[in-house]
Parts: sequence; structure tokens; C-alpha cells
Amino acid sequence: YALMGSSRQLVVGPVAIAALMVAATVGEFAPAYSEQYLAVTTMLCLEVGVFLLLLRVARMGGVVSLLSHPVIAGFVNAAAILIIVSQLGALVGANPAGSGGALAMLGASLESVDPTAVAVGAASLAVIWLTSWLAKHAGRGEHPLARSGPMLAAVVGVGAAIWLQLDIATVGFVPTGLPALVIPALDVELGLRLAPNAALIAVVAYVESYSVGQTLASKQRRRIDGNQELLALGVANISAGFSGAYPVAGSFSRSGVNAAAGGRTQVSVLVCAAVIVVTLLWLTSWFEHLPHATLAAIVVTSVWGLVDFRSLRQRWRFHRADVVAHFATLTGVLALGVEAGLLVGVGVSLALFLRSSSDPHIAVLGRLADTPHFRNVERYAVATWPHLLVVRVDESIYFANADQIETRLLAMTGDDSLRHLVLTMSAVNFVDASGLEMLQRLAFRLHSRDVALHLCDVKGPVRDQLGHIDIDSWLSGSVFRTTDDAVNELTATEGAWVWQPGRQAE
Repeated sequence: YALMGSSRQLVVGPVAIAALMVAATVGEFAPAYSEQYLAVTTMLCLEVGVFLLLLRVARMGGVVSLLSHPVIAGFVNAAAILIIVSQLGALVGANPAGSGGALAMLGASLESVDPTAVAVGAASLAVIWLTSWLAKHAGRGEHPLARSGPMLAAVVGVGAAIWLQLDIATVGFVPTGLPALVIPALDVELGLRLAPNAALIAVVAYVESYSVGQTLASKQRRRIDGNQELLALGVANISAGFSGAYPVAGSFSRSGVNAAAGGRTQVSVLVCAAVIVVTLLWLTSWFEHLPHATLAAIVVTSVWGLVDFRSLRQRWRFHRADVVAHFATLTGVLALGVEAGLLVGVGVSLALFLRSSSDPHIAVLGRLADTPHFRNVERYAVATWPHLLVVRVDESIYFANADQIETRLLAMTGDDSLRHLVLTMSAVNFVDASGLEMLQRLAFRLHSRDVALHLCDVKGPVRDQLGHIDIDSWLSGSVFRTTDDAVNELTATEGAWVWQPGRQAE
């Protein structure tokens, strides 16, 4: 991934969210295949990689467009909270929290508390916080001490466990050496049965990787390429499948550690990989006495940097629907799990979008002084005409808002002196079949009141759409190039103007 990915700080490998989904899949299928767990996880890993590459071939990197920034931010916050809660058990010396919702994990974490582990965890947190505080007050520039907190905490934890002979849970024995690279046995039947689960894991892995990658990139005022991420993650998963791994994705905790340690380019990820290889070959014995509480402290402080609630107040003032989508995603992930939570977030975002676009802003326009420009009569001092109404619909016209637009336009044209309705379509990007039917119905109803419907400022794509229909058969007015052209002609000919169906003014 470091060689192919577009994120500069994302660390790809085994992650907690993918692990939970893989565990559920393996538990479902392994018993039917003679408990061949490795065969199931390897096949799953290869299929996830293939699905990601197929998405790349189909240029589906834009699928994250369905995940608005509030949804991604809510997902990141929820995932960070889940990871922090999952580490509380190790931090206080209780049994692992396991899986489930946040409340269930929190309850399991705090069932039993080991005072020794609490002391080690608190000391580790204090070391990390103290080094950061000292570095912040060390003077000009970025002090090297600011990035050494996790390493110092690990050294202190190992030293305390050995010299004080603490009775505390530690990492324990870690096998030496690298996994063998083998060609996995391919079982067509198993692959077909695993395909739906693999597709879901692939999407969640991509969303998780994109979310944390984009969160880290935004702090550097950068963006990541969704299609490039699909390619890099697909190759990473296929490569992992040949080493007996299960599906991999961008890690919240390790990416957070990488960013907190000062990583700014993919070189930092390559250095991480090199350090892991060296550690697996020669240094595994050094980690046997590393307390779980110390590791939990490092993960908690690293992931905490990804949590962001401070900007919600500003977003609430700017666009409240974004905050609603944020908390809907956050609550869904915490209460229902990753997949359901993301679906809740996407569903709420789409519902809020449809709600907003179904009641579009419609502005009555007037001429600004002696210029060819037209502005909203409620915001500017402009000239209007008793026989002419110029209206701008600030939304595409489609099934969700067609009836609402028709009702409001008819209400605006109730004046007996009105003879022309000019519909400015500068903000209309497309018109669907329901929108076209509404325009035809509106033209007919206005004609029954002796009011002609005119169109102007029609965008090219909408012009192309209208070119495929017989507009002369129903449009009671004209199609003008600009609003200025429409007003100039309709005001100059008032009194002598006669309805001519389908007349087009260029």
C-alpha cells in the first residue's frame, strides 16, 4: 500500500472492524469445511482484494460521494470511540471487552479492575501526556520529545514489569520469523458462498480506509484519490492472501500513531514496515514483558487525536442538517454496528437532501438599475413589471420537488394583470420525466389564465433534453437565451404581444 496508495500517513494492516466482520464470517462457514479457518480467511482476503480491484476497474471510487463529510466524520468519531472503549479492559486489567455495541463493550471492560494494571496504564498515559506537554513548552519549533511519548511509555512499561516483577497481563511469547508465502488452495464452492460477505467487508474496509485517510489528509489541506485507494487496497489484500492473512484496511490506531509520531509521507509507512520485519526476525523477545495496559494507553492517546467534536458548533450554525447526519451515523455505529451505522448515516443524509431539494428556494427577480443583471426582490432594490413575473428556481426539477414547484408558481401567478411568467433556469441542472410533465401541466394551467410561460438561461444539458421532445406543442411562450433578452422583448411588446405557441427567441 505504501508504494501505491494516495494517503501519506495511512497504515494498512489488520484492523479491529474488519476483524469483527471476518470473525463472524469464519464462525459461519468454517464448521462446514472441517474447521479450516485459515482456508476461509485466505479465500476471504483474496476475494476482498478482487472486489476492490473490480470497483477500481468500474471507477467506483466516487462511491464515497454517498458518504458526505458529516457521515465520514461521524463514522470516524464512532470508530475511535469504539476502539477507545475496547481498550478500557486492558487499561484497567479486566478481561477483553469483546465485540458488540459500545455500552456492552464498556460494561464488559469494567466488570473487574486490577489496581496494578490501572497504575501501569495511568503511568503510561502520564508519560505520553507529560512528554507532549514538555515539548509544547520547550520553545521554538517542534521538539523531538513530542513524538517520543509512546516509545518512552513502552520502555517504562517493560522496565516496570521486569524490575518490579509485576503480576500483570503482558504480550507474552511472540513467534520469531516471517510468514511463508504460499499459493492458497482455491475452492470454487467456498468462494461463491463467501462472495456476499467478502463484498461487504471490501466496502467497509474501503470506507474505513478512506475515512481515516481523508481525516488525516485534511489536517494537511490535502485530499486522497478514491480510485487510487481502491487499487492500492485491492493489491494489498491480494498480497496479504498469499501470506495467510485476513482482509486488511487502513488502521485508525496505527495511522493515528504514525501521524502523532510525525509521519508526513509514505516513507514513514515503509519505515514502519521495515521496523516490523526487523522486529519479527530478531526483536520479538523484547516485547514479551510489554504490559497490555501500556499498549492500551498508546492506542487510546493515538486514536483520541482523531476524535473531533469541536467543529460541530460552527457546523450547526452553518448547516444544521450536517450535524444531524453526523450524530445519526455516530449513534448508528455505536448502537447497531459498523455496517448498519453507515447505512443509517447514508440514509439520513439522502433523506435530508431530498427534504431540502423537495422544497427549493424560489426567488422573484427584478432588474438591477439599468443593467442586464437580475436579483432577488427581497434582497435588492430592483425594478419589476405588473404584467411580467420573473422567477428563478434554485434547484433541478425532478420527482421530489415537481409538485411543490408547480403549487408555488401557480400561487405566485394569481394576479389578474399578469400576462407573462419567465422561468429563469440558470440553477436547473437537469429535468426528469416528472419535472417535464409538471412544466407541461404548468404551461397548460397558466394558458387557461391567459398567462404565457417562457423559459430562459437554460443550461446546455437541459437544452439537449428539451431538444428530444416537441416543445412547440405545449410551451405557450418562448425560449430566450438570457433573462435580459426575455424582459427586453416582453416589456417592449406589451399591449401588442400575441401568444404564438412554440415561438423561439434566440
